[in-house]
Amino acid sequence: MRQIADAERIRKFIAALGAEATGNLRVYITEGATAVLYGWRDSTIDVDVKFVPETDQVLRAIPQLKDSLRINVELASPADFIPELPGWQERSPFIAREGKAPFHHYDLHAQALAKIERGHDQDIRDAREMVRRGLVETARLMRFFEEVEPNLYRYPAIDPASFRHAVEGFVRETA
Repeated sequence: MRQIADAERIRKFIAALGAEATGNLRVYITEGATAVLYGWRDSTIDVDVKFVPETDQVLRAIPQLKDSLRINVELASPADFIPELPGWQERSPFIAREGKAPFHHYDLHAQALAKIERGHDQDIRDAREMVRRGLVETARLMRFFEEVEPNLYRYPAIDPASFRHAVEGFVRETA
């Protein structure tokens, strides 16, 4: 049976995944795993990751790692929910290098925008904590939203006006 992922279990996953990596793989940790590694949450239900580039070798290692570490792993990132923010890779904070793979947190401004768009209570709490800790700047958050707003048509589940309203409200509330 899989268990919740605490910081120790996430770090073990990072080490094990790094041991499987070859070449120029970069791994981006996101969502609840970011919150756990930064320390404002004790655990998360799953470890969300994005690989650049995706490789069969690493993808094939995931089921075994899930079983041996008894954690849930999802291939997910903010870009699955909102348009990619320009320059997101350069703004993705470094976590560690394991084996040949560098591990990063996925761009925190992109994570905050995706959380605001989803609007779940836990997501909003996470986005607020990112601002409170100085990891996300509200003025930049608004600028990034405005940069991707013209591309929201590519995400038919998003109502652009509602998303804008949510971001503006979040910025007012947390500024």
